[in-house]
Amino acid sequence: MIGMNNKEYRPTLSQLRTFVTIAENKHFGTAATKLGISQPSLSQALVALEQGLGIQLIERSTRRVIVTPAGEELLPYAKATLDAADAFLAHSRGTHGTLIGPLTIGIIPTIAPYVLPGLLTATAAQYPELEPRIVEDQTRHLVQMLRDGQIDIAVMALPSEATGVAEVPLYSEDFAVVVPEGHELAGRKDLGLSDLDTLDLLLLDDGHCLHDQIVDLCRKADLNPTEAANSVTRASSLTTIMQLVAAGLGATLVPVSALRTECHRPGLATATFRDDVTAQREIGLVYRNSSSRAEEFHVLGTLVTAAFEEAVSPTE
Repeated sequence: MIGMNNKEYRPTLSQLRTFVTIAENKHFGTAATKLGISQPSLSQALVALEQGLGIQLIERSTRRVIVTPAGEELLPYAKATLDAADAFLAHSRGTHGTLIGPLTIGIIPTIAPYVLPGLLTATAAQYPELEPRIVEDQTRHLVQMLRDGQIDIAVMALPSEATGVAEVPLYSEDFAVVVPEGHELAGRKDLGLSDLDTLDLLLLDDGHCLHDQIVDLCRKADLNPTEAANSVTRASSLTTIMQLVAAGLGATLVPVSALRTECHRPGLATATFRDDVTAQREIGLVYRNSSSRAEEFHVLGTLVTAAFEEAVSPTE
């Protein structure tokens, strides 16, 4: 039984980090491994925190770890405290607003291969003390990791439709149509949305936001892409879809930043929409409202935008 809280008690950052890591992973062994400490040390830190506060934060059972209602209520505050401490350390190492130290960046798979090369080159050159860590995953997973404190920021399509986060719009990205070589639409630059109705569209698996964006685009044009979306053919990467298009199994839409990497293979041709047709996605940064590093994240945003512009610029 945890007794009355001690009014003089002040939790340490390591105790708060222990609580947050256990709450995120719902497993003592995994949390101990992530923190690089033994399980007994992990348990001692949690017990010290709970006794100091006079509150049970984690319910321990033989089969699983449960965050108590009180723990769930306090978890966002613990994360905000750790964010503030990380920002304090980052700013203590250099000028305010400078990208320094570890930064875990989440990025969706339909952006990562095309924007990361330019982004990582730029950060290495301009912010050599930054230690970027990259996590590539689907939007819903990145949002959850952001909430859990496992990543600091995410580069994804907006709106994220997540609560407790701030969004920074960076750029709008047009879609292009990819068809087999020799297709009647190949090389055209005057497509309308209605032209999509003539195509057997190949889409990424459910869960990829690009899948949802293309479906939404078709719906705006009163088209029904569900037959293609529900077909037996399934792919989890744009690279695989390009192989399928080249083999004559259908056509697809890709963000223009992917064209240079994905579409210069035999058997593929591209087409683009008229200037008055809106076929695009909005890309931006998403981070926790509790983060104290907003100024740094805006700096990172300019680097992401520059990397995108480099990816879509004509080659020499």
